[in-house]
Amino acid sequence: MKATLKISGMTCAGCAHRVETALSKVPGVSSASVNLMTEHATVEYDPGEVQPGALVYAVEKTGYGATVIPAEEPGRAHADLRITGMTCAGCVRNVENALRKTPGVIAATVNLMTEQASVEYEPGATDPQTLIKAVQDSGYGASEIKAAAAEPEDVAETNLRRAWRRFVLAWALTLPLLVLMALHMSGLWMAPFQQVLEIVLAIPVLAVAGAATYRSAFKTAAHLSPNMDTLIAMGTLAAFITGPLAVAGLAVANYAGVAAMIMAFHLTGRYLEARARGRASQAIRKLLELGAKTARVERAGQLIEVPVDQIAVGDVMVIRPGEKIPADGVVESGESTVDESIATGESLPVDKAPGDEVLGATINKLGMLHVRATRVGRDTFLAQVIRLVQEAQSTKVPIQAFADRVTAVFVPIILLIALATFAAWALFPGVMRSVAVFAQPYLPWLDLSASNLTLAVFAAVAVLVISCPCAMGLATPTALMVGTGLGATRGILIRRGEAIQTIRSAKTICLDKTGTLTHGLPAVTGIFSVPPIEERDVLRLAGSVENASEHPIARAIADRARDERIPLAGVAAFEAAPGKGARARVGSDDVYVGKDQYLREAGIDISPVRTAVDTFQNDGKTTVLVARNGQVIAAIAVADTLKPGSPHAVHTLERMGRRVVMITGDNERTARAIAREAGISDVLANVLPGEKADAVKKLQAERGLVAMVGDGINDAAALAQADVGIAIGAGADVAIESSDITLVSGELTALVTAIRLSEATFNKIRQNLVWAFGYNVLAIPLAVLGLLHPLIAEAAMALSSINVVTNSLLLRRFR
Repeated sequence: MKATLKISGMTCAGCAHRVETALSKVPGVSSASVNLMTEHATVEYDPGEVQPGALVYAVEKTGYGATVIPAEEPGRAHADLRITGMTCAGCVRNVENALRKTPGVIAATVNLMTEQASVEYEPGATDPQTLIKAVQDSGYGASEIKAAAAEPEDVAETNLRRAWRRFVLAWALTLPLLVLMALHMSGLWMAPFQQVLEIVLAIPVLAVAGAATYRSAFKTAAHLSPNMDTLIAMGTLAAFITGPLAVAGLAVANYAGVAAMIMAFHLTGRYLEARARGRASQAIRKLLELGAKTARVERAGQLIEVPVDQIAVGDVMVIRPGEKIPADGVVESGESTVDESIATGESLPVDKAPGDEVLGATINKLGMLHVRATRVGRDTFLAQVIRLVQEAQSTKVPIQAFADRVTAVFVPIILLIALATFAAWALFPGVMRSVAVFAQPYLPWLDLSASNLTLAVFAAVAVLVISCPCAMGLATPTALMVGTGLGATRGILIRRGEAIQTIRSAKTICLDKTGTLTHGLPAVTGIFSVPPIEERDVLRLAGSVENASEHPIARAIADRARDERIPLAGVAAFEAAPGKGARARVGSDDVYVGKDQYLREAGIDISPVRTAVDTFQNDGKTTVLVARNGQVIAAIAVADTLKPGSPHAVHTLERMGRRVVMITGDNERTARAIAREAGISDVLANVLPGEKADAVKKLQAERGLVAMVGDGINDAAALAQADVGIAIGAGADVAIESSDITLVSGELTALVTAIRLSEATFNKIRQNLVWAFGYNVLAIPLAVLGLLHPLIAEAAMALSSINVVTNSLLLRRFR
């Protein structure tokens, strides 16, 4: 069997060779080849010996990122799992490894923020229950997420309530202990049996408020996959056990009260983190709230109100002014304007008339509409948007690969460092004290007169509780969650997180002409009439003849006449000449409309409009001639017109350092004319749809990373070939499956916003990772040297995670 992997993080031929070697060494792999340019690995393997998930794991062990590119096979299924018990990036890694090692799993990603796992698997080899068992065997809880309902369980809110209860309980029990310790340390009063009392008061804080922390710690440790809770559990237990030892007369300070306060600080951090997570995950909840709750439908001649989940395809919905449209559909009767800002990001309402499509969750503004439902439930545009945002929030960014490698070994390394710290202070106290003595005048909590055992416990506990894999685990998903949610509210659907990093680095932007730069439909752009004939007379005659035709150019002329409110007359003796034109009697006039060749064949002299014809054709426009009673009276220019925002968008992209290239199947003259109007200098003309992917590949070889913008259907191959595929289109018609990013509004100005939003999101991810790594690199050595009090260490650890989430929330200020 063959599998194709997308490899991230390769920068040279050496990288490609290392990945290729790693894959070739996997048992069951018969051949592996890696392409540095496309960043793809093609692997031939025996499915009886190895699964794609193991291939991904092998690549990641070499230090690179890998995802399986889905093959177009019927034997592929997807499952979303709700994961419980995760507290840090190490937990994410443990769950991912457990899933990827399960036979039949093709790919698996886990998101700490959403507490969800997204799994691709082969139905014949495994099933959701097997996946759940694999997660449970690794020490975590799991359940399958069924088809999303209109109001899914709010996990973030549930977690917040739990965190709040633990936070309140911890401090309610810790405050009396804190008062006793403060009175004792200040010399004001020492309670009878002070040391025993501290132990007694600490027990409920640890055993009751901190019970969940210990359960998580012991469960993951039992499965040889220690996490953040393991560090906290070991730190607090090590501190607590000094209490009984001190009471027993051992030369060690009583840190039982400190253990309780460490747990209280830890639970405070968990509560604040849960609050911040809830705010970061508001995007999905806000999208869900956009939908209507009920609908009025016509059934059996009666108008009844039903919940939206009971709407069936074909039902006629009645929407009054000011109401939300319950489901996607087509207007049967009525005229109105509809606010589609939730889908397109455009604030101006859109006119709707019979035959026009409308989207569920958009708002009817003026008149009453009767809409026949065409897509309901999970098939509606809003449901697709929600799924896309959820998928994007479950993906990873290539920059996260290094963080994943660190978190995979972080907790075991910290345990070793803590053990080494304890041993160093216990066995070589003179050396360790000589370093700490320089800081003693500035650190009031540093008491070098304490026993060697006390100082050893002090430093080891500080190492355990200050180390923070949480910040590294939250760095990427929090920013991704906010960024993708913000994009969805502005008509920018980011399907894969890695596109955020790639699009900011892509300096070449390829734009398809039809439907991307232009409206994709012909329109009248100019009329030359032979004096004394007026334009209105030309449009009345030509529009009346063309009104009987379904040809796009004919429709453009008839539509222009209607736009000018020119009444169209009935015609007689209509004759169509396919590919040439048409003739008919309009009143008493014999009218010809068509190409110059068509009129010449009818013996009509076209010299009065020859100059206008040449001018129109030099501008790349199609020219239609109009003759009345044997005399040519006008030349009409028809062309696919630029969207109003295209020139400004192209100019802005150039200012941002991007090189814009237009790719089109049009002839060179037409292509150059449109490009000149849009402000584009690089043009690839006469490119057939099947050749666009090759054109993109050539640009990649010449210029590096390339983003391709197209309609997502005709340009599917080019979108897939590009480093970032961007589909542009309106509403539910857009082919979102072909792209990494979808611009719902259909306007190129949204591309500028998408690039800026991607840059802002990536910058937040980078800032978060720098902070998370920098914090640990600075804090852990200070703890090893005994310069940090365990309470200060725990507070710093909690603030580190909170800082990462809060920094991500600043993305909401993006404009």
